[in-house]
Amino acid sequence: MSRRAVVTGGGTGIGRAIAQRLAEDGDHVLIVGRRQQVLADTAAAINAAVGAELVSVVAADLTTPEGAEALAGAATQQGTVDVLVNNVGGNPRRSPTTLTELADLYTEAFRLNVITAVLTTEALRPHLTRPGARIVSISSIAGLRGPGAYGAAKAALHGWSLGLATEVAAEGITVNVVAPGFVPDTEFWSERLTTELAESRIAQIPAGRPGTPAEVAAAVSYLAAPDAGWTTGQILQVNGGTLLGRG
Repeated sequence: MSRRAVVTGGGTGIGRAIAQRLAEDGDHVLIVGRRQQVLADTAAAINAAVGAELVSVVAADLTTPEGAEALAGAATQQGTVDVLVNNVGGNPRRSPTTLTELADLYTEAFRLNVITAVLTTEALRPHLTRPGARIVSISSIAGLRGPGAYGAAKAALHGWSLGLATEVAAEGITVNVVAPGFVPDTEFWSERLTTELAESRIAQIPAGRPGTPAEVAAAVSYLAAPDAGWTTGQILQVNGGTLLGRG
């Protein structure tokens, strides 16, 4: 039986790859973002690739309670949600020169990367399949080693996820995090990546190459699978060995 999945930030990059992988796995996928046309184009491309109308869209600003409520209303029209992937996020590109600007930078990073996940999850929480639902949040290697506002926000996402995993484990719901390393084929890097920066990042990777959105999506597919019910409260690194795991 096909499951129902929600992927936030599903229009481009890693979110798009996750949506495609879940559709290839046979799931019905609702992709969410703020740009209706980008979402529509992505849904059409994935549906054509898989040969079925498995991907639908809803435009919503998940930094607001109203946006999260609108998503929940659309996502639950056909029943419960089996898979929630909190992928939406962002790294504000500013160089603060005053304490006020610094506070604004950290507040925005937290809003983009943590508040979006918290509001979306809480809006959908009453509608998650019990038992069996899977919550996967997309973080970053920055959440494990820094730096700055983005790293701090992703680290906060880790702490929230681990606490939530404990809260809902008895309901048969798993909560995990995927923390990618350097994956340049995303909008995150589209306007900030130089040849020198790419070379310096790759030089830190023992595997000798950057990752791809599809490789991150493969990790999400595992954590979202029906038979992954005994994996919860984990941060799965996908980084080519850049930062090694410690048990």
